[in-house]
Amino acid sequence: MADPRGFLKHTERELPTRRPVELRLLDFKEVYNKFGSEALQTQASRCMDCGIPFCHNGCPLGNLIPEWNDLVYRGRWEDGIDRLHATNNFPEFTGRLCPAPCEASCVLGINQPAVTIKQVEVELIEKAFADDCGVAPVLPSELTGKTVAVIGSGPAGLAAAQQLTRAGHAVTVFERADRIGGLLRYGIPEFKMEKQIIDRRLAQMEAEGTVFRTGVNVGVDLTVDELRAQFDAVVLANGSTIGRDLPIPGRELNGIHQAMEFLPQANRVAVGDAVPGQITAAGKKVVIIGGGDTGADCLGTSLRQGAEIVHQFEIMPRPPAERAGSTPWPLYPLMYRVSSAHEEGGERVFSVNTEAFIGENGQVTGLKAHEVAMVNGRFEKVEGTDFELDCDLVLLAMGFVGPEREDLLDKLGAGYDPRGNIVRDGTFAAAGLPGVFVAGDAGRGQSLIVWAIAEGRSAAAAVDTYLTVGTELPAPIVPTQVAQR
Repeated sequence: MADPRGFLKHTERELPTRRPVELRLLDFKEVYNKFGSEALQTQASRCMDCGIPFCHNGCPLGNLIPEWNDLVYRGRWEDGIDRLHATNNFPEFTGRLCPAPCEASCVLGINQPAVTIKQVEVELIEKAFADDCGVAPVLPSELTGKTVAVIGSGPAGLAAAQQLTRAGHAVTVFERADRIGGLLRYGIPEFKMEKQIIDRRLAQMEAEGTVFRTGVNVGVDLTVDELRAQFDAVVLANGSTIGRDLPIPGRELNGIHQAMEFLPQANRVAVGDAVPGQITAAGKKVVIIGGGDTGADCLGTSLRQGAEIVHQFEIMPRPPAERAGSTPWPLYPLMYRVSSAHEEGGERVFSVNTEAFIGENGQVTGLKAHEVAMVNGRFEKVEGTDFELDCDLVLLAMGFVGPEREDLLDKLGAGYDPRGNIVRDGTFAAAGLPGVFVAGDAGRGQSLIVWAIAEGRSAAAAVDTYLTVGTELPAPIVPTQVAQR
């Protein structure tokens, strides 16, 4: 390391400040202020010469974190972005949106605040784009003549497409929405990642030769027979998009929506699109059921739309303020976290279960709920804790249960595991479907963006082997993390 005593000289973990709450609630711009290069280099210098860098293991991509921390500290920005891009196609996405399991497994984090790995990552790629250095299109040395269809343009599909294009294959990405980006485009609010961040990366991919086709529902607009006839291989990266429902009395009332009905509309309006009949929280009493990131996205969006009051329900108990004993280092810690949306307003309610919705004239007006306690691994009602809460908008943000099947997957002949995900083998190949591969949430189940990118890269390696070595040999079975190094 350039400064082996950096972590002793700089014991404070420093991050960029957030814009004042009263200002950021007026718009959908990103919440963080700029972070200076000098401060960033100081933070990078805290990366220890720790011998065994557990951050590699914490990162699904196997990012070479100590290497690019060292290069940033030395001011070797171009070399740093090369090392970062060696394992991660889209650090501008992960640097904003990843919960940073790498930081949770940082060796320094055992007895000091962990290195600000995520911030170094995002600042490194932002400087690369600002200086137009290290982000030029990467063109293949030769073309293979093989064609690949990627179904879905979320992070897994984009990563697979970029890797396969750079390998010399002719890649077409199909997206049923009107714009490329999938979850990144319409699921992530603008205040967490402005969409010009996606657009500039797509421009690079188009310059490399990747073809994007929007407004195409594969299985309907392009039949399975046509898909098979036109492409030598197919990558299914269509995500896990069926929202978990809450089938309780009153669910049929108007005003109860899945988060992914609400958030995409808000994202469209934030970039200037017209959305007739938009689901909006303006002036409403809102209850969000689900305490995770999607719930927090609904919270921040509802507050910006002018909700009267917002409650966010979580069935799990409130986590401890410090790392729970059940998740010791280097595991990702169970602990209480406050996102930017949570500090903006609303009330978080833990250990609560909603048992019924109530309404008038077909419109939800409230809900009935009670507290719960964990007993022998099951949630049990705490007697005497029943309560009612007024609400006229309910957003269900309880996660996702699998990919949609009818239009494409069932027609293709895909199989499903007990969790509803597409069955695949260790080479990311869909079971019983030669030439079809599965990447990201469609096969893994709901997971992190960083895992989606890792799976897209690994699936691309398997597809490349299938196309170049031949169908008579199986693609190599390579653990995802090792494959990225």
